[in-house]
Amino acid sequence: MLKNAEMDNIKKFTELFCELEHCTKIGQKQKIIEMNEIIDEMNMEEFESIFTTELFNKMLEMIEEDKVSIYNAIWLLKYIMYYELTGDTSEIALRFSFLRDKFEKMIIDENEKKKEKDEKLLVDLCECYISTTNHISPDLTSICIPNLLKVALKKEENGKVRKEVEMALMALCNLEYLSIKKDLYLNEIKEIIEYHQEHCNLTQLAYQSAWQILISRLYSNGSLEKIIVSELHFARKATRELEESKRCIDWKRKEGEERGKEIEEEIVSLRWLHVLNLFFRCCQLWNEEFIGLIRSIVQIYRASRSNYRDICNFCICLLKVISIRKIAEIEDLLKSGAVDAVLEEIQRQTIDGNITCESSLIFLNISRRLKEKKKDETEEMKRKTTKRKVFEKLEEEGYEDIIASLHEVFSFLRRRFQRALSLDVSDYFVNT
Repeated sequence: MLKNAEMDNIKKFTELFCELEHCTKIGQKQKIIEMNEIIDEMNMEEFESIFTTELFNKMLEMIEEDKVSIYNAIWLLKYIMYYELTGDTSEIALRFSFLRDKFEKMIIDENEKKKEKDEKLLVDLCECYISTTNHISPDLTSICIPNLLKVALKKEENGKVRKEVEMALMALCNLEYLSIKKDLYLNEIKEIIEYHQEHCNLTQLAYQSAWQILISRLYSNGSLEKIIVSELHFARKATRELEESKRCIDWKRKEGEERGKEIEEEIVSLRWLHVLNLFFRCCQLWNEEFIGLIRSIVQIYRASRSNYRDICNFCICLLKVISIRKIAEIEDLLKSGAVDAVLEEIQRQTIDGNITCESSLIFLNISRRLKEKKKDETEEMKRKTTKRKVFEKLEEEGYEDIIASLHEVFSFLRRRFQRALSLDVSDYFVNT
């Protein structure tokens, strides 16, 4: 149910939008400034109530009938796209079907011009088009990516250029699951990251987006891993970014309280966690830098437990992914404080079934891994030593009694959240 204040935003925006076709181009600009200010105040429910298929069909009609200039329409659309790219809505791409077709034709037409090509319009069209879909033809890929990379490679540090670079990189993130030629454009992304590491010219969202573009290619190009881990020192840099975001968020803020500028820090943190999820699911290299990264995830997890459930849930899911991957040593989970943090959650026995489920799965993964004997004698001795450390920690905290007390709810949790949960409580125990 929308509140009165939310209805006011929807009403104001709708009225301004309807007035666009009756204004001069200058008048349209003023209306769009007011509309953008309303977008800044929207929550996701308002956003999805306003930006429907009908509204975008109307916008397309206004463009084709020359009632709204394409430049003003794109200005508004880029603002909408920025909100969408930094939010958690996932359906707006589907609502753009007719506009997408329009943009596709305009991109091809503008690109084919021999003279008087409007480079700025072409880039804006590419950004809007890519931001609405991750399904793009090879022909459009060969037009859009070079044009957006040309913007992303700009080195100037003034605010306008930084914003242009940010938008270009965020749009390119939408192409993460596409089948693009193996090494196409990766040198440019590497250059962008390296230049920022030396000169700090990117915004937080732009830097995160560049990493996301690179890491999303790991699924199809495993050779990138050495560059990411050893040359660009991803774990160390990501740790620094997470710690910076953590310092800028008021973790004691209650739900519903005004967030102000702090919202960008939340967005950055969530997007970094998303990138980490992509990375941990397929990485094969590991070094000491990852202990600090896991420690940062644990710290954010603890800080977010009370008032930032989205971040909290993402952190516990990340720790679960790490606990599954055998390249991550159980010893590293101990050193980073991950075992302690998850044990705290088990002891709390909150009413959040998802958190209880994920925490239980982490211990299930740890237990199973510690029970697997190693063929190598040195590795076997290491396993036994780690197993003893974990056992002693859990015994001290009365872990087995806690797990036993959850036995009756495991069946429910298994049905409701995760079929991977075992119904045999002994599977969660680390026996000596």
